[in-house]
Amino acid sequence: MTDNAASAGTTMEFHPQPTGGPPRPWAFPTPERGTLSNGLTVLRCHRPGQQVVAVEVNLPAPLDAEPEGLDGVATLMARAFNEGTDKHDAEEFAAELERCGATLDSSADHPGVRVSLEVPASRLPKALGLLADALRAPAFPDGEIERLVANRLDEIQHELANPARRAAKELSRELFPAESRMSRPRQGTEETVPRIDAAAVRAFYEAHVRPATATAVIVGDLEGVDLDTALADTLGAWTGSQAEQRPVPAITGDDRGRVVIVDRPGAVQTQLLIGRLGPDRHDSVWPAQLLGVYCLGGTLTSRLDRVLREEKGYTYGVRAFGQVLRSSPDGRGAALLAISGSVATDVTGPALADLWTVLRTLAAEGLTDEERDVAVRNLVGVAPLRFETAAAVASTLADQVEQHLPDDFQGRLYARLAETGTVEATAAAVNAFPADRLVTVLVGDAAQIADPVRELGIGEVTVVTGS
Repeated sequence: MTDNAASAGTTMEFHPQPTGGPPRPWAFPTPERGTLSNGLTVLRCHRPGQQVVAVEVNLPAPLDAEPEGLDGVATLMARAFNEGTDKHDAEEFAAELERCGATLDSSADHPGVRVSLEVPASRLPKALGLLADALRAPAFPDGEIERLVANRLDEIQHELANPARRAAKELSRELFPAESRMSRPRQGTEETVPRIDAAAVRAFYEAHVRPATATAVIVGDLEGVDLDTALADTLGAWTGSQAEQRPVPAITGDDRGRVVIVDRPGAVQTQLLIGRLGPDRHDSVWPAQLLGVYCLGGTLTSRLDRVLREEKGYTYGVRAFGQVLRSSPDGRGAALLAISGSVATDVTGPALADLWTVLRTLAAEGLTDEERDVAVRNLVGVAPLRFETAAAVASTLADQVEQHLPDDFQGRLYARLAETGTVEATAAAVNAFPADRLVTVLVGDAAQIADPVRELGIGEVTVVTGS
């Protein structure tokens, strides 16, 4: 208010301050399921107000289906879906996507290949046509495949230089049998990637990509969109054989307690990754395990951070998590249970000692009711925010498809988390990280950290080169 306004007796009227109302009920959506004439399974989910529609396509082309010596061909095939079709070359295809305001991404992992599309609802039919062309008739031109191979080889050098990625590579090699695809990098190695050419990519595509085994998830505001017609004209026109899905081997691993140090002379920090195999989301223990692991190291207020970061100042943060590797209702799936973080080189021994003390204390004393309650509030209470976008909903629904879970799994999971007690969560966390059965990978200066780690007695210590 200016002096002139004040002298004239002018007053300001403020808009009434808004007040919070009662919370609205929320539940993770259950999609409508159907099948197109070509065998493609479609899950659709109408989300009013979400004008950017998300589409996720699951292709059962698992990494263990890659031919021997061609690790990485699934990744290169996934990346090449963006590199032209029988109608458009790579530049034209990118331009067509841009005209739709759409993005198209794809990736390969152990369960298969995922293709993701996001587009404004008003341009969904056009974008679905481009997606269908990419899946139906990818060009896989020699020059583009050669470029993707070169890009991947460049990435490998960066991954080897990255302590976290190097630790993950070593943990996979240690944890899984040498003959298992899971023991090797998902996207291929310096030895296998150069062997991949357009013919190899085409052969992998023809062997594993077909509508009858694929699933499309479509989420967003579908009001006014004739989705049935759009699907029939696009993804519904994709044809292929009716071959059955390929059986996958069971996941096995060796979690005998031991330590592997990847030597990085002169490193000022030690990257740590501690892991073992655990049950997947089909196991009845999953909700309790999710809750217990979150209490242990899911956020800044969790127990590991409270001790290693706040009390001791060893680290900027340590996390515990469970990551599904491949899920199966017949018990042949598994999840990676892991603890990761980094500490200064000179406190590597004390930090690991305190980490093991946290694990042993958890087994002896258990979680507190307060820890359990905070975890439930964080996991369940923030769910509506986590799934505000169509892409988040579509990705989770696609995960459920990929992991052979029922369409209402995520919704029921939140109810089960809220019902899980402290004792149950404690037991699951203790079973997830037994102090004597953990594979520990340390990327750091072996000359400085090897002896202090040996003194801890947490397992035999082996040193490998950092390359």
